[in-house]
Amino acid sequence: MLEALPILGINLLVSAGFFLVLWLVSIRLQDPSFIDSWWGLGVLVLVWTTWAQVATPTTHGLAVALLASAWGLRLGLFLFWRWRQHGRDRRYAKMIDRAREQRGWNFATTSLLFVFGPQMLLQIIMALPAQLGQLGDARAFGALAMFGASLAAFGILYEAIADAQLAAFKANAANKGKVMDRGLWRYSRHPNYFGELCAWWGIFFVALETPLGWWSLPGPLLITYLLTNVSGAPTTEPHLKKTRPDYEAYKARTSSFIPMPPRAL
Repeated sequence: MLEALPILGINLLVSAGFFLVLWLVSIRLQDPSFIDSWWGLGVLVLVWTTWAQVATPTTHGLAVALLASAWGLRLGLFLFWRWRQHGRDRRYAKMIDRAREQRGWNFATTSLLFVFGPQMLLQIIMALPAQLGQLGDARAFGALAMFGASLAAFGILYEAIADAQLAAFKANAANKGKVMDRGLWRYSRHPNYFGELCAWWGIFFVALETPLGWWSLPGPLLITYLLTNVSGAPTTEPHLKKTRPDYEAYKARTSSFIPMPPRAL
């Protein structure tokens, strides 16, 4: 693992430079919401900064780089489009207003300490499989890596379909105040998050066949924890309960993450 530290250190410095610029942009806009798109696009920076530092690329390295890039590019562009369409995210607005009221902090301090700084560190950890999976000697692409690549590709496609279905549902004015319970959302309340978990656990399984693969385990564990306990379901479901009269019934019959047939009530 010691040989990976200089590469991760350079990745951290490059990432910090991008986050600093984006933080300055957010101060000018007085809105940090666009940073969600960098959650995906920033992974491309980490992936290809790692690639540039690897002396001899491997098949495993190329696989994790391409899979992580596909995930990051798709999600990043989608979230940037969503921000441009819908504007400021209520979660960030609430966070900044609370800091101003309770601590007397200004926008710059709050956004740096609660948004940009934490997201930079979390992104480095989350993307560990796509970074460490590029390091080490060349090895045969085994069954575990093939399974991981298939799982990751499935997750990327599944998440993309779920996001597209929800965006189309919200674009129809007739659906205002209604619960999205069609398509993939019929079988899971968070099919987009399920797809994301499949993508990163799949990338981890590819990395697991490399010498430093096990060291990247904090990555998929972190994204699993965040989506299930912090920034995923816990931040969306309370709002939906307040704004969607039928959400409780939908929640009662629909699996949270893993797609399953709706329960009979």
